[in-house]
Order: sequence, then structure tokens, then C-alpha cells
Amino acid sequence: MVSVDRTMQVAPGLFAAGHLGELTALVPFELVDAVLADTGCVQRRVRMLPSRVGVYLVLAMVLFPQVGLVGVWSRLVGGLRGVAGVTVPRPSGKALRDLRRRVSVAPMRSLFEHLAGPTSWPGMPGCRYRGLRMVAVDGCSSFKAPDSPRNRAVFRIGRRRSGNDGWPGVQLLALAECGTRALLGATVTALSVGEITAAAALWARLDATMLLLADAAFDADKVMAAVAGRGAQFLIRANSVRKPAVLAVLPDGSFLTRIGDLRLRVIDAHISVTGADGTVVTGRWRLLTSLTDHRTHPAKTLVEVYHQRWEIETCFFGLRHTLTGRTVLRSHDPSGITQEMWALACLWQILATTMTDAAGTRPGFDPDRCSFTVALNTARDSVIRAENIAGPPDPLLGTIATAVLDQPLDPRRPRIAARVLKQPGSRYPKHRPDDPRPATGTPITDIDTHIQPPPRPQTPTPDPALIHALHNQHPAMTQHMINALAILHTTPGTPHSGRAIARALGITGRTALNVFGVALNTAAHRGHITKTAPGTYTITPQQALTPATNP
Repeated sequence: MVSVDRTMQVAPGLFAAGHLGELTALVPFELVDAVLADTGCVQRRVRMLPSRVGVYLVLAMVLFPQVGLVGVWSRLVGGLRGVAGVTVPRPSGKALRDLRRRVSVAPMRSLFEHLAGPTSWPGMPGCRYRGLRMVAVDGCSSFKAPDSPRNRAVFRIGRRRSGNDGWPGVQLLALAECGTRALLGATVTALSVGEITAAAALWARLDATMLLLADAAFDADKVMAAVAGRGAQFLIRANSVRKPAVLAVLPDGSFLTRIGDLRLRVIDAHISVTGADGTVVTGRWRLLTSLTDHRTHPAKTLVEVYHQRWEIETCFFGLRHTLTGRTVLRSHDPSGITQEMWALACLWQILATTMTDAAGTRPGFDPDRCSFTVALNTARDSVIRAENIAGPPDPLLGTIATAVLDQPLDPRRPRIAARVLKQPGSRYPKHRPDDPRPATGTPITDIDTHIQPPPRPQTPTPDPALIHALHNQHPAMTQHMINALAILHTTPGTPHSGRAIARALGITGRTALNVFGVALNTAAHRGHITKTAPGTYTITPQQALTPATNP
């Protein structure tokens, strides 16, 4: 018979039984106490279950989603039973629910704010592009709350193609680091809050060392202005209805434009993907970027970089499916749902940090190869065994890190598949007949990217009578008006704001803007352009083909 002696370190105090196994090293007792003190949630009298224990209980609650609070408690303290000097209370389910309410939302949100941030190491593969840290923003609206009256009052019932969803929906909007999938920031809102509105709180997390990747949902002038205001670069997929004016065509087929006060570059990419089964899928991406130098940032390279945006989708899959492991969250009131969501974000960040540190111990090891499932299951085992509460002997190679490195995923390979889910409750149909992508994951054998340059229209020579009239009435605006007609002519039928055209031409100052507006009205009165609304002008296809005659 072999005798094994165990020693462990726990927080001081008669009733301090809370911990998170080996993960306690990243959420130490001192940090939890500081968060509780900052948010004013420290217990005001001696309790069998102090607030610090409540924080660890909530984190363990999302670590073990398939069992009730009493079952979570038994796993949380199972490894502490029989340890000398440690008192293990046996609370009821009601006592544990009351503990959750006393802890409230603020400490969990504050704890996430302390934990959030990039975790990649210098030189780690898949995390940077030309020295810029790649980050992605997106929202996940597939979290479901129990269908209780209180949840319905805050989180509205979601909608899908087939009608209303069965549960109130919760939206998590996150800013994640590509490669490591660590969270830099997050917001928890109802589905009624738009993604752009919810993301406004995240832009403060950006800085001049970052490149933001985003899909067409974030193609808004105020989003690009906010990101640029933080000094960050961005690569955003443009909405199909946007038709930016062509200011200059670059040698790689991209072109320069101006949106608001920003001088941007547009990449119109036509992509053809060939699968191993012979399937050929084509698509078009129009990307807006603040990286305007085509020599340093070739268009095809930026198209490849944009694929990294899908790292945040992998992050949401791990949060929504692997970590929660259930269709609906457990809390029946909005405060509990919000607390649970912040606890999920905290636990994700703790595990992401552990996996990144493990990958960093092997130079050149891609963090994509770290298995989140292996890390999660090993973390659960360490909580049950109360293992390494004070931290492993080697801070970078504990039990979780060793398990992740011993069972790495295969190197990621390019694949393509239709975006569907098989379970009946999915908001995606089983398979759309018109979807050309294969129903199952198929390896890609070839990717062909062609950058489509914009058309180069032959701008008609302005009517000499119009030039003469402009020279007599607004001599300083004559050349500006010729350039304005050229901008309007690049996109016939598309309305343009007179102020936007003025900014593109570098016209500033109230007097100059007023004179330019009068000149536009003169051109509209003579039939060379059309005024569609106050301060908005366009050239119709007929005007673009046939110069107007003077009235």
C-alpha cells in the first residue's frame, strides 16, 4: 500500500472554502477580495458563506453547467474534506442561491475588467500582422435565458426565419484577440440593442498597435471614425449597398476613397474556392481599410488577413457550446443571467490565458492547436481534487498546460462548408437548396483571389457654358466643381452629400462650404446634376451619358 500525503494552501479565515483549483493562481484570493471591496459587496457580518466564497461559487457554477448549485458546491469542496484546519460547510440550495444574490453582478463584471486583455507572446504565430495585433469584434445572440416573466421583461424573445424563438435571447458582444481568442472587452445586452450601439463601449480598448477586423454589420461611418480616433487601423467588410466614390485607382486594383473625414482604401475581391470533391464556390468581398499603402499592404495579402476574423466565431462556439454545454442558461431573473454571462466571460479569459502561456513555452507553437476541451476538462478535474490552489511549481507548466501540450490539435487546414446546424432548434435551416457550398466540411484544394479594379468611366468634358457661368459667379470654385462632377460621375445614380464631396476635395471653412453649395445648386439648376434632397446631389445615368444643354 502506498501512502500519499497532500498539502494545500487556502485563504485565511474560518469559513474560507472557496477556490478554483489550479485556476486560482489567475484569480487569487487577494484579487477577489479587492474586487469585492471596490464594488462594496463585502459581507457586513460574519457568515458561514462569505462573499469571497460566492465569487468562486459563481465561477464554478459556469464550470459545471450540468449540475445544480448543491452539486457545484460538492465539487468545489470535495477535495477539501478531511484537510486539517479547513472547515467545509454543508449549505442548502437556498443558502447558495442567496449567496449568489449577495454577490450580485458588479463584482463579476469588475473581475472580468481586471482579467480582460491580450495574452499573446511576442512572435506567437497567427496573432500579428506587420507588428499590428489583430483583433476582431462581433456579437453572439444565441445565448438563451429561461422563459420566465422577469427574463421576458428585459430580454426579448428572439426571432428566426420560421417565426419567434422559444426563449428570451441574450447578446454578448466581444472584442477578441485573433490567434489566442482572449477577450479584450465585452458587453452583455438584450437583443433589442443593436451591435453598433453595444460596441461603442469597446472602442476604448483599442490603441495604435491594433488592427481591427469586422464584418459588414460594423460598416458604419461612426464606427470607422471611432476606431480611427483611437489610432487603430481597421479592415472591415463593406455593406453591399455602399458605393464609395473612386478618387484614385492603385496598381494592385484597389482604389482610394473618402468616407467622412477619413481617406480609405477599397479592395473589391472576387474569390473562387475549389474543394477536394470538385465543388467550386465563388464570392465577392468588398473591404474597407485604413491601410492605404498598396506597396506595404498588398490587396491580396489583406484579403488573406481578413480570414482571421473568423477567430472570434471560434471563440463564440467555445463559449456558447463547449463551455455552457446546455441549450438554456440556468438563471430565472435578469440579474442572475447577467451575472452568469460575466462569469462565463471570466472563465473563458482564465482558460485562454492558461492555454496561451502553455503555447508560449514552445517557440513557434500556434495557439490554435491548444484544445479548449482538454483545458476545460482538466480544469474541472483540478477543482474537484483541489489541486495546485496556490499555483503549480512551474507557473507556466501546471497540470492544465501540460495536458494541453500533450494533446495538441492537428494543424489547422483550410476547409469550406455551408453555414448550417443540424439540431432542430437552430436559427439556420438544415440546408438551403440554393447554397453552393457542400453540406459537410470539405478540404480546399485551391483558392484564387482576383482584385477587381473599379471601372474607369470617361468623364465628359464639362459644358463650356457651365464653366463660364461658374467662373463669373464663383471663380474660386470652378476647378472644385469640375472635380466634384468627376466624383459624381464615378457612381451614377448614387446620392452624395455636398458636405462629403467638399471634404473629399479638401474644402473647409464655413464661407467656402457655403460658396461650394451655391455652385452645386447652380449646376443642378442647369441640369448637369440632380438635387435629390437638401444638400444631396447625384448624376443620373442619362446625365452621365449625355451632357446637359443650357436652359
